[in-house]
Amino acid sequence: MGSGQPKGRSGGRPTLEEVAARAGVGRGTVSRVINGSPRVSERTRAAVEEAVAELGYVPNTAARALAANRTDSIAVVVPEPESRFFAEPYFSDIVHGVGTALADTDMQLLLTFAGGDRERRRLAQYLSAHRVDGVLLVSVHADDPLPDLLEQLEVPAVISGRRRADEPLASVDSDNFAGARAAVTHLLSRGRRAIATITGRLDVYGAQLRLDGYRDALAQAGHGPEEALVARADFTEEGGRRAMEELLARRPDLDAVFAASDVMASGARQVLRRAGRRIPDDVALVGFDDSAIARHMDPPLTSVRQPIAEMGRTMTDVLLAEIADPRPPATRRLTRPRIVLPTELVHRASS
Repeated sequence: MGSGQPKGRSGGRPTLEEVAARAGVGRGTVSRVINGSPRVSERTRAAVEEAVAELGYVPNTAARALAANRTDSIAVVVPEPESRFFAEPYFSDIVHGVGTALADTDMQLLLTFAGGDRERRRLAQYLSAHRVDGVLLVSVHADDPLPDLLEQLEVPAVISGRRRADEPLASVDSDNFAGARAAVTHLLSRGRRAIATITGRLDVYGAQLRLDGYRDALAQAGHGPEEALVARADFTEEGGRRAMEELLARRPDLDAVFAASDVMASGARQVLRRAGRRIPDDVALVGFDDSAIARHMDPPLTSVRQPIAEMGRTMTDVLLAEIADPRPPATRRLTRPRIVLPTELVHRASS
């Protein structure tokens, strides 16, 4: 019984040389056609493609990658515990966007967590061996050593959310400042006056920008800095609960809360319900991310939508372009893109 696998003249899989002989061209010409080079005439390209189809030739992508000093793989690195990755929709939406961008490429995707020192050391060894062509860094804290390691190793990398204003790596982010300002401006327009905020971890630059946006909206409305009601948390539901308890103890008559993530807003809602505060009658509530959590809360949560899947796609496009860039790393460093995507406030019943 035949296997159905196309055979070359040697009885094995068709080779590049056999495709060249069938098409009447050189081996190098076949290689250029297979690799998409524009330096081939349409007539020659058609002849090679016909020979490929007739012989059933399948390019050896592993050998091609080895010859080009490439692995044909990229890594998504999340410097967080796995528990947070699976608890927050943000991460799965980013990965979904990355997968969409890679769908029409030969690139393989590696997902790895680096939430502790041991994981970071193991990842550093892996990256030092250049086992991936590039890295997408998601949710990086200001003191994380991984971006600097990638710079030293000259591994192409794109970061989701800058570590600081002068981030040296290529970056893709949403407009955290404008999104937070829009959320608080919305609460002010609804007549709310004692507006609190629950922040994420402030060693994450995006969380700091959301706090800055909150403060700016209050200042623009004539509120002094002493009127800011700030409770720090960590982007978790439990953190949202603790922060909400702290805020109620400090200011029992608060009438609005802007939480810097939907997950924290969910925790805040639980505390408000236990305290007998009706949403939005007594306390209006707004989140950030516009995740599935926002849509399924009772009442549905007003939230700042950031285009998370689009961020993942854009990060991947930027990384693939950097991997393909033939210029030396020092030259590429001068033109790395810093992309900020717009956010949008989605009004629902919680405010």
